[in-house]
Amino acid sequence: MPKHNLMSAQVCLLVNLALVYIVYGLCRVVYFAENWSTFAPNLTWGSAFEMMRGAWMFDTSAILYTNALYILLMILPLHYKESDAWQRVARWVFIVCNAVCIVVNLMDAVYFQYTGRRTTVTVFAEFQNEGNLGSVFGIELLRHWYLVVVGVALIWGLWRLMLTPRPIAFSRPSLYVRYYLAHTAFLLCFVPLCVFGMRGGATTAVRPITISNANQYVDRPQEAALVLNTPFALIRTIDKPIFTVPDYMSTAEMEQTYTPLHTPADSLAQQQPKKKKKNVVVFIVESFGREYIGGFNSWLDGGSYRGYTPFVDSLMQHSATWLYSFCNGRKSIDGMPSILSSIPMFVEPFFLTPASMNNVSGIAGELKNMGYYSAFFHGAENGSMGFQAFARATGFTDYFGRTEYNQDKRFGGDDDFDGMWAIWDEPFLQYYALKMSEFKQPFMSAVFTASSHHPYQIPEEYRDTFPEEGIVIHKCIRYTDHALRRFFETARRQPWYDNTLFVITSDHTNLTDHAYYETSLGGFCSPIIFFDPSGDIQPGMRDAIAQQIDIMPTVLAYLGYERPYVAFGIDLFSTPPAETWAVNYLNGIYQYVKGDLLLQFDGNETKAVYRFRTDLLLQHNLKGQVGAQQSQMERELKAIIQQYMTRMTQNRLTAGESMER
Repeated sequence: MPKHNLMSAQVCLLVNLALVYIVYGLCRVVYFAENWSTFAPNLTWGSAFEMMRGAWMFDTSAILYTNALYILLMILPLHYKESDAWQRVARWVFIVCNAVCIVVNLMDAVYFQYTGRRTTVTVFAEFQNEGNLGSVFGIELLRHWYLVVVGVALIWGLWRLMLTPRPIAFSRPSLYVRYYLAHTAFLLCFVPLCVFGMRGGATTAVRPITISNANQYVDRPQEAALVLNTPFALIRTIDKPIFTVPDYMSTAEMEQTYTPLHTPADSLAQQQPKKKKKNVVVFIVESFGREYIGGFNSWLDGGSYRGYTPFVDSLMQHSATWLYSFCNGRKSIDGMPSILSSIPMFVEPFFLTPASMNNVSGIAGELKNMGYYSAFFHGAENGSMGFQAFARATGFTDYFGRTEYNQDKRFGGDDDFDGMWAIWDEPFLQYYALKMSEFKQPFMSAVFTASSHHPYQIPEEYRDTFPEEGIVIHKCIRYTDHALRRFFETARRQPWYDNTLFVITSDHTNLTDHAYYETSLGGFCSPIIFFDPSGDIQPGMRDAIAQQIDIMPTVLAYLGYERPYVAFGIDLFSTPPAETWAVNYLNGIYQYVKGDLLLQFDGNETKAVYRFRTDLLLQHNLKGQVGAQQSQMERELKAIIQQYMTRMTQNRLTAGESMER
């Protein structure tokens, strides 16, 4: 390149940005390959082209944001001299910024398996109280060493291929003028293009694109993650309002269509139920998805599937269960609000939003009005995941964590620590069973288990009992099922057992090896099991829909609770099967299940409708073909969303005065 080339900086800038586009494309290929079983089965050439078209827009936005400083350094009209360090600074800015983007894209290829979406900025708040992240990352680096190799290769490739402008030696004064005019003209043209690229368009009708815009390029919500990139998802969720109240309908119509305000006194007066002073024990079992439980899957693998939970299968024979039961989120921090406070996850985990400072209802808090003592148990470090704070906010009297376990001399203390997250499930559930015998009845308690979790280890003494089989989590599921068996063996000998209602569910789903559970709906399949040793509950599998947010209203109704309260779910025992429903949120899409239909709605319009009971892999979109049903479901879902957003922004999560208009 001749030394008097006045456009060398601009040429280098464009070439280097083109390299970044290639790198982002390669990261997306790796993301696709790492999650092959999720994306590949439904991919066609047409859908792949459409996704690439969308990916170009999101990559442009992310690349321009993350390279803004480098671009500025390159387009400023400066005189590059041989001794000038300006370009060395620009080079390091370019490499470091894009190296970070490469790393987060590749890391997210692994994390997607657990969340089903691109990581947003709330991940930093989610894990801010965890002290073991170094160990977690270390294990994943070893397990996914090939991603480390890919990352190093991409960063090295950028370093080697990046162009740097040659110094300019002006042979005559007129070249100075031409130099500054050329740079200034390029700056004036390029800056508006950068702004348009960051926003995702140049027209006045285009607002800055957000994560939800990715859904216009895909047929299924999970595929939005393939269109997006992680730097964009992080940037677009920094200091952004999470809850925006839509104006779908008037307040009166919304209240008439759907309200989360339960007023049981009126219905109780008609039914005249007996108040039950039963204890309530809620199990939130880590990653205990419906897929792993044989009792829910007799139809899998041609009828030969037995699952990995022989004890839970036996317990189900004496319990009330629901054929179509779902969780309301994909993370642990989604599970606790859904199960214990009947708050689903919309947009972002409730824990990580400003609404977490609202007054919140919950099973524990409501039962205090009936004289109940309450306690929450989690075998991790106290404060982990924000569980302790949420338990206190929702009315739990006491919290028992790793600290309290270690203080109990009946057990092994930190010798029972799994080395990563928490006390192993078996000893901690024994502690749980015996500790409840110290409580004054009636009491309400909940336990959040931990062993069926990444990095998928079990105690050394069980390595031969529960060997590796299927996928890596299966041995952990067998171990946790064994821990539950041991809990109930101990609990049966306790004085409170016969007067207790047990509820078992999972916080979310996890790894899968069946296509049915890889769909946008299958990823939310969690068990919901109600067991009462007294026999007051008619056992059996109900051909109906259930979800985590139904647990709170079902428990309160079962106990004959009389006061009004806010819960987004329903009482499963008194609601006709045809009126049961479930809702969840994934990658900007609200999923609403009712009857035999699944409706997918992006906040503005319906994207798809499926007969989920028969179209198991969600391959036949019936949008526009089930007119009346689709319209009714849209109306109901809009009312649910509007109620949720309104109550979040107005601090209306407890029973009280009427909604603001």
